[in-house]
Order: sequence, then structure tokens, then C-alpha cells
Amino acid sequence: MIAAALLAALHGSVGEAHVSTEGDLSAWELDWRRRWRGKAGAVVRPGSTDEVAAVVRACAAHGVSIVPQGGNTGLVGGGVPDTSGAQVLLSMQRMNRVRAIDAENLTLTAEAGCVLQQVQEAAAAQALLFPLSLAAEGSCTIGGNLATNAGGTQVLRFGNTRDLCLGLEVVTPQGAIWSGLSGLRKDNTGYDLRGLMIGSEGTLGVITAATLKLYPQPAAVTTALAACATLADALALLGLARSRLGAGLTGFEVMNRFSLELVARHFPALPRPLPGAPWTVLLEQSDTEGETPARTRFEALLEAALGAGTITDAAVAETLAQSKALWHVREAIPLAQAEEGLNIKHDIALPVSAIPGFVERTDAALAARFPGMRLVNFGHLGDGNLHYNVQAPQGADAAAFLREQEHAVNEIVYDRVQACGGSISAEHGVGQLKRDELVQRKSAVALDMMRAIKRALDPLGTMNPGRVL
Repeated sequence: MIAAALLAALHGSVGEAHVSTEGDLSAWELDWRRRWRGKAGAVVRPGSTDEVAAVVRACAAHGVSIVPQGGNTGLVGGGVPDTSGAQVLLSMQRMNRVRAIDAENLTLTAEAGCVLQQVQEAAAAQALLFPLSLAAEGSCTIGGNLATNAGGTQVLRFGNTRDLCLGLEVVTPQGAIWSGLSGLRKDNTGYDLRGLMIGSEGTLGVITAATLKLYPQPAAVTTALAACATLADALALLGLARSRLGAGLTGFEVMNRFSLELVARHFPALPRPLPGAPWTVLLEQSDTEGETPARTRFEALLEAALGAGTITDAAVAETLAQSKALWHVREAIPLAQAEEGLNIKHDIALPVSAIPGFVERTDAALAARFPGMRLVNFGHLGDGNLHYNVQAPQGADAAAFLREQEHAVNEIVYDRVQACGGSISAEHGVGQLKRDELVQRKSAVALDMMRAIKRALDPLGTMNPGRVL
């Protein structure tokens, strides 16, 4: 329960209409995976940075913790309240304005509650590109993307969200406002506070706005699917594409056979331009030279790969609609997996060169330990990020498999990730899902440094407690 005095302060800060304590609050209390359900003492929806600061000051004065939330599309339980009913859920969805676009400086300043697609469209209206692209781009928000340092499908060319951000506006745990919305690409004046806040998952402050990098729109985009017999062949295709296309290679996604079978089962209306193959690659080129030279270069790449035996088949999108349809197939994999039932998710990063060996060894270890389990393996091969997910055996109780086997599955997967010099979280964050695992996988020195930063910036521990650390 929230004390009456705090509730009155929240009403005074944002208006009574924007504070909810009763009724159906599941839109904020239940995570996207439907795995974590909390109970908020109050859901507060500020409409400005000043209002965020007032809410944070009020909560700090009463010793009440805050859980910031964007679009509630996270996958690690980092943006939902606990079950105590004593936390304030700070929804940023009303802070959804694009404040400014500086076309000459190639920057856009947006509030944290802006949906990613809204930012993409605002840039496109100025014939510019904001390249961050995720399956959830129609509902995830810029603040959440920054808080988790989201990756997406174009990291290969443009980097993670951190690489696309020049400046931030942040409310500190004490309710002060740090105005760091710089559009500078060079600023070497002390510690990188921007970089510190990005990826901190709301544990060090509340991101309220950001200045983001823009790029010129490409003159031509060419997309294709290519079938590979082995993951090693897919890696060879990546090397060939890098050498032939250079910086023009903006997407390189890999999907195993079962992941696409799930899409076909649950979304039969989606296209299947290639017959089933052990591995299918979705690759995309963005070019400044125009449609004809770009397509010629792209098709020459695929012909060379066919001639070398690196790929067994390919299909090139002829229109923008076909290109979008190919991406829709890739982006439908998580939705198809959700339709199939609860699953054990892994968002891992590995050196690209280590991926074929990792997959071969880990597939075998899991099959030996959990006969009949099904692997949904897909992701961003170009930057070494796999979504290496484990589905229960056909006909088994998916919820029971998750509950009873998650720890053992994680141990096998994460031991092999660590042996390869990889990371247990590439782009989804730590949240509460991987918090305890982080203690086992991160060095003691790194953890001590992280805890020291947390104590220094949030000594009362009121910012999204129990997440990350």
C-alpha cells in the first residue's frame, strides 16, 4: 500500500487522472512473456521531465522504490513491479514527443516514451534514417531501448542503441535533472555519464529524453534469403558478403530449420520462398549508388556463393513489399515460439568465429540431457548474437519443463558460452531473470565496481531494486 501522504504528493505532481491505484493494472504489472506478474502500489504517468523529477523526489522522501517502464516489451522481467504492492510504477508512455530534428547535424531529440517506430517515421519524414530496428518496434520505446542498450537487426552496420545516442536527459535518484542532450559527436570532458546510464536498466536514474544519430536514407535496399547446409557455410557467406559489400551489408540474420517450421505452423499465411533447409540466412544490403548497381553487386555475391557451394539456393526480393515480407518471417519467430508455449530463452553473444563449434557442441549436450527437446536457434549472426532458445519436447507440459529444467539447461548453455569468451546477455539486459546468474559469470572485480557505482548514485537503493544487481 502507498501511504496517503505520498499518494497526495503524486496527485500534486502529475494530476490525479494520471495516478492509478485500483482496477485492472495488468498492462503495467504483467510482463510481455507473461512470466512475471507484480503488484504496483500506484501506476504514475508523468507528462514532462519536471513531473518525473517531482515524482522521484516524492518517492525518495518517503523511501519508496520506483520501477521505470517504457513499452513493457522487455524479456528479462526488468520493468514490472514486485509483488509487495509498495512500489511506484513509473510509466513513461505520456512522454512521447519528438522534440526536435536537426537535419544538418543529423540528430533527433525524442522523449523516452516515444515508440521506436514513431522515431523512425519522424526521421523518414525528413528523408533521413534512424537505423535501430527491432521486432517490437511498433510498441517498444526509446527509453526502454536505451535502458537495455537494445541491439536489433542492423547492429552489424550501425551498432547498438548506445552507438546511436549522443546525449541524454536523466532524472537522478534524488530527483535532480541532468540535462545532457548534446548533439556533439566529440566531447571529452570527463566521465561518460551517457554511456553509464545506457544499459543500466533504470537502476541508476530515469532516462527522460535522448539525442539520437540520424543517417541519410539509402538509395537502394536489396534483401534475400539464402539456404545453407551448415552453420559453417552461413559463416562463410558472411565473410564473402563482408568482402563484396563492405559497409553496405546492413543485415545478416540466421534461422535454423525448426524456427521457420514454427512460423509456418502458427502463421501459415506468411511466405515461404525457399524449401526447408538446415539453416536459412536473411541478408540485406543498403546502398547509396542506386537500385541497378546495388542489385547487380548483390546478385553477383549470391552467384559466387552458389558457385562455391556455400549456399544451396537463394531468393531475392523484387519489391519493397517482398522485402518487408521476408523480414516479417524473421520477426515472427519469437511470436511463433510464444504460440508454441513457454520456453527457455537465451540471448547470448559469442565471437562470430566460435559460433559453429558452440552450436554443434551445445546442441549435442542438450539433446543427450533432455531427449526430445527442440531448439529454436536464430539471431544476428553478423554481430555474434544468437537467440538460442529451448522448447519443451512435443506434447510435453511447456510450463513444467520451464519450471523444472531451466536451471539445468542454463548451466549447460552458459558454461559453454563462458568457455567461448561470450556473454549471457547480448541485447535483452539482465533484469531479474539473469541477476543471480550474473554473480556466477561476472568477475568479482567487475561486480565490486558495479556495486560501487550503484551505491554512489543511488545510496537509498530506490531505483528499480533487485534488477541487474
